[in-house]
Amino acid sequence: MKTKVSLIASTLLILGLISSCAPSGFEEEPAGFLWGLWHGFIIFFSVIGKIFGMDIGIHALNNTGWPYWLGFLIGLSAAIGGGKAASRKRS
Repeated sequence: MKTKVSLIASTLLILGLISSCAPSGFEEEPAGFLWGLWHGFIIFFSVIGKIFGMDIGIHALNNTGWPYWLGFLIGLSAAIGGGKAASRKRS
């Protein structure tokens, strides 16, 4: 029982820490490729925060354009396992 409670508490703590890195508002510097990669990778946590009414953006509004979106798409596909699903052999 203690193990289950500590596992749930640890999971919630990790989710909270990861979702705190979600984009929100304007930053001084525009977000580039690496920030797009990160924001694409943590999109699930951003969506969960958005569902619970937090003021979290899904993507950075102040971005560099196509390099940011390229990183975002690569991060998104990595988060949903696009490469693994595409490389699976059919039997």
